[in-house]
Amino acid sequence: MLSIATVNVNGIRAAFKRGMDAWIRHRDPDVLLLQEVRANDDILAEHLGGGWHIAHQASDIKGRAGVAVASKLPASAVRVGLGDGEPPVDTGRWVEMDLELPGTAKPLTVVSVYVHSGTVGTEKMDAKFAHLEKVTARLGELAEQARAGEREVVVGGDLNIVHREVDIKNWKGNHNKVSGVLDEEIAYLDKWFADDWVDLGRRLGGDGPGPFTWWSWRGKAFDNDSGWRIDYQLATPGAARRATAAVVDRAAAYDQRFSDHAPVVVTFGS
Repeated sequence: MLSIATVNVNGIRAAFKRGMDAWIRHRDPDVLLLQEVRANDDILAEHLGGGWHIAHQASDIKGRAGVAVASKLPASAVRVGLGDGEPPVDTGRWVEMDLELPGTAKPLTVVSVYVHSGTVGTEKMDAKFAHLEKVTARLGELAEQARAGEREVVVGGDLNIVHREVDIKNWKGNHNKVSGVLDEEIAYLDKWFADDWVDLGRRLGGDGPGPFTWWSWRGKAFDNDSGWRIDYQLATPGAARRATAAVVDRAAAYDQRFSDHAPVVVTFGS
């Protein structure tokens, strides 16, 4: 059995102050995919403690983004980023780690990804679409390698895009009005799923609505379950066939949350 958890921590230091360490001890995942770490390598390692193989890319923009993979399984390779000479907006958003699994010759590649939110009609939105093009190109490469039998892949992270009406509480009020619910963004998910990527949260989590993974800190969004499903685990077909369960670790109450996102945890069998 193998468990992979992905979560946008909204700052690793803040998350640990709110009790993330207790969640890690209770859930005991084999692999952690973290987004919006917002810290350097030393601070991340200090908070996670010993026993982890860690790959991390901080953002060139201080206090923003940052993604990491932390694994209890040995790693044979790490790849960071989506190309050389990236502008700062693209850094701290993509990390890959090849894991050595007992009894298997090919690696399981796990990826932590963070796609930033946008604002319609601004340069930030243009940057989001430009980054999505890079993500699409790399996903295409990984999917082709999986089809060739070179690896299986699990990609987890905060994509800041819903896929269907059941993935957001207020579809009508947000569809084609705000970033994350634009048809132009949703088209990227459609393309990825058409290229063999499997949405494990939806396949194993039921038809919806939800389960949602993000709720605003403001107002009664969490109490009313007025959320968005924007955190995903995507898998190549071989890895998807091994997935047996996917759950959202929604906190029991508003004041017990360690982030505005909830972890998505997938269990894989042999």
